[in-house]
Amino acid sequence: MRITRLGPEDYTRSPWKNGGGTTIDIAEERLPGSLPGSWEELVWRLGRTTISTPAPFSDLGGFDRLQVVVAGSGLVLDTPGGEIDLRTPFVPARYRGEAPIASRLENGPVEVVNLVADRELADIALEVLGPDAGAALPAATCVIYAPGGPAVLLIGGERFTLAADHALRFDDAASKISCEEGLVLAASITLKASLTTSR
Repeated sequence: MRITRLGPEDYTRSPWKNGGGTTIDIAEERLPGSLPGSWEELVWRLGRTTISTPAPFSDLGGFDRLQVVVAGSGLVLDTPGGEIDLRTPFVPARYRGEAPIASRLENGPVEVVNLVADRELADIALEVLGPDAGAALPAATCVIYAPGGPAVLLIGGERFTLAADHALRFDDAASKISCEEGLVLAASITLKASLTTSR
């Protein structure tokens, strides 16, 4: 299994689709020939961003979103169908990108991690693993990210140490993961279609 280490020096930055902020892009995949940082031809992206003021969310029609608060607390997403409750840190919520959403901050600014994917091209999952927690990762692209502090992991029987704000990426290798120390986010992305041609 080939594992790539990722750190802040590898991350890129891209503007929110509505221009209201900036996302730190931890990892992503795009269709061939697309422009880095753009939303055109994006297959999936794992990113971290700060929500400092209440505001409407970008319209991400056609995308599925998984979001989790990793710093701060009290985030609520107001939609026409009711609240999406993200008040509690490290409890992910899933929603569709085309839903009209306005954020509400009940306890000041928060930092969130977002996993988004074009739902025609990929299925996504996001788990939070704390000490002594484990998961079976599919034969897919997986990104393991330590959002707040160092972590010690066992992946396929091999031990890895992750510093805060660092990640591991591996592709097409099913494996078992357990978290011995710290806390990590385990993102998995399963492609539905070939990415050799654009839509």
